[in-house]
Amino acid sequence: MKNTTIIILFILYGTIVSAQNRMSFSLSEAQDYALEHNKTLQNARSDINSSELKVKEAISQGLPQVSATLDWMTYFGYEMEFNFGMGGDDINFTPDQIADASTQTLNEFSGVPMMGLNPVTQQDLYNYQAGSFFESQLSGMMPATSIKMTDASTAQLQVAQLIFSGQYWAGIKVARLGRIIAEQGLENSVLDIKESVTNSYIMALITEQSIATFKQSIESMNEIKGHTQNMFEEGMAEQTDVDQLSIQVNMLQNNLRSMERGLKMVHNMMKFQLGLNYTIKIQLSDKLDDVLSSIDPTAPVGDFIVDNNILYQLTQTQIDITQEMVDMERWAYAPTITGFYAYNQKLLTTGFDMTPNNMAGITMNVPIFQSGTRKHKVAQARIELDKAELNKLMVKEQLELQQQQLVFDLMSAIENYDTQKENVEIAKRVFNNVQNKYEQGMASSLDLTQTNSNYLQAESNYIQSMMALLQARLAIDKLYNQL
Repeated sequence: MKNTTIIILFILYGTIVSAQNRMSFSLSEAQDYALEHNKTLQNARSDINSSELKVKEAISQGLPQVSATLDWMTYFGYEMEFNFGMGGDDINFTPDQIADASTQTLNEFSGVPMMGLNPVTQQDLYNYQAGSFFESQLSGMMPATSIKMTDASTAQLQVAQLIFSGQYWAGIKVARLGRIIAEQGLENSVLDIKESVTNSYIMALITEQSIATFKQSIESMNEIKGHTQNMFEEGMAEQTDVDQLSIQVNMLQNNLRSMERGLKMVHNMMKFQLGLNYTIKIQLSDKLDDVLSSIDPTAPVGDFIVDNNILYQLTQTQIDITQEMVDMERWAYAPTITGFYAYNQKLLTTGFDMTPNNMAGITMNVPIFQSGTRKHKVAQARIELDKAELNKLMVKEQLELQQQQLVFDLMSAIENYDTQKENVEIAKRVFNNVQNKYEQGMASSLDLTQTNSNYLQAESNYIQSMMALLQARLAIDKLYNQL
């Protein structure tokens, strides 16, 4: 009983692991899964996120900018000396001498009160001397003085604001157009992935059908070979007949093994497109007829509107960006105005410090002459604009020619598909008739192997025509942006 329980647990575990390592997809499910997990699309979405951040970066350059600095300086005890050039070391006025000179001066201007002339005061003397010639003369006679430069440290907080810049606004427009290009690039990548996944899905289904056809043919030929071997043993057939059938069976088995390896390669390609690990086994739930009916290759092709094509839209966006680049170079002739406010906090100061705590100002940078640099840049930008407009015209003409060619290819693929489908029915009917005749002794083994080869070749041509038909229709749907 215990052993039975262990065996059941092992079976359940193996079933769970097998289910985890296997995934089944219809065509639409495979497309949806790829759109979410494909690594190329993940990078394209990252490009959109990056472009959105670039728009924010461009906008933030015109918003207030706050910076803080902290500096420290030492002067190694340096003393700053002040000498006004008229004094010297031999001149040294004492405070008593200066006071005596002031008293004598005041006595000379005692005034005449009865005549309304008031005496000159000490304050009057100071006011008169302030900024006068006499003060400069006295200062020049004074001995040199010095100030010791101690260590200094200042913390500064500055706020700057861009007030006007034409290039700033043009730069924001360019960044926003860059985001549009990223979005259009994602849309183009989505079309590519849908087309690739659909082609791989169809290729896998067609290969599976080919494998089934070859297995059936090998089974039939083995039966005929066994019947012929019995006839040979009974003396009713020759060894050559058995050998020819053996060669035919060996060739069919080689082709079968080659197709089975090809199917694995297609599955590996699908895993890469879906973003799956290569160890995961995938199973296709749709049948080939279901895919044919869903795509409907023979449906009428509508009018081609070139504006709906994503590549054409990309060229138009590129023109818009190039136009903004022209405007940006033109704005280089305009002035740039910025304002700022700075607050300085003196942490350590010297004895001689003339730096104010608060400062504010406006700066206008006016470009005057750059020896034709701006002119040449504008001319280059205009040339790029002309090239972008010419490229748009070329893309339009190429897309219109491509549309006509794809329509012709689709018509040819439909005709070839109908022909090959009829040829398969004929080849199958011929092979069955020759097989009946061979069993009745009315046809040789060479006739049988030849008709079997013709039938398999017709099947191969039919499968290739089916693939070509579906690919032609997918190419048109992609061109029309209808995948």
